[in-house]
Amino acid sequence: MDMSTIAFPLRLSLQVAGVSTVFVALIGVPLAYVLATKKFPGKQVADVAVMLPMVLPPIVTGYYLLLIIGKNGLFGHFMQAVTGTAVGLTFTWQAAAIASFAISLPLGVTTARAAISAVDPAHGDASRTLGRSEIETALFVVIPLAARGIIAGLALSFARAVGEFGATIMVAGNIPGRTNTMALEVYNAVIYGDWRTATMLVVVFTVVSAVVLLGATKLSAAVVQ
Repeated sequence: MDMSTIAFPLRLSLQVAGVSTVFVALIGVPLAYVLATKKFPGKQVADVAVMLPMVLPPIVTGYYLLLIIGKNGLFGHFMQAVTGTAVGLTFTWQAAAIASFAISLPLGVTTARAAISAVDPAHGDASRTLGRSEIETALFVVIPLAARGIIAGLALSFARAVGEFGATIMVAGNIPGRTNTMALEVYNAVIYGDWRTATMLVVVFTVVSAVVLLGATKLSAAVVQ
């Protein structure tokens, strides 16, 4: 079997999952902190909005994303107003990263929120009493104490993003050499009856996912030592 059959989808899957996980960290962790420590009007609505991609079929989440990032969606209309040309992000690897982010965000937020909620509120109160701002308290006190759970959540998000299929095929398509991630390549191999390639891809997929989770577990343990 040509190794390029594995090399490109594997590289693309890791690239997409990496970008997705960075945004889960940048957006999901602050969101988890707010949901874990603050009370505000509409909090239950925010909870539902964050969790919806976890319970909706990925294909439905992909449809919603089409309405946002598609050429005829919100992004396309915005670009039409700014540049005069309707431009969408669909059928690109960036669209695959957005799909993976949307699907994996609930895992990261839920796990990080639980870890932050487990931190004794007295630590935050002491930090604020000493004059630290809310952001400083979050960055230098609460989040470091919840680091193990946060890293575990990011690891789960990464693993979920690597294997994303339904939303990805909706917004990024299945274009060989452009958007065919590992999950899509397994699908292609099965559809065409190439069981040898499908088996090889599945084995590589499984090994990579196991290594990622094992490494994340060790990293989590190292952080709290």
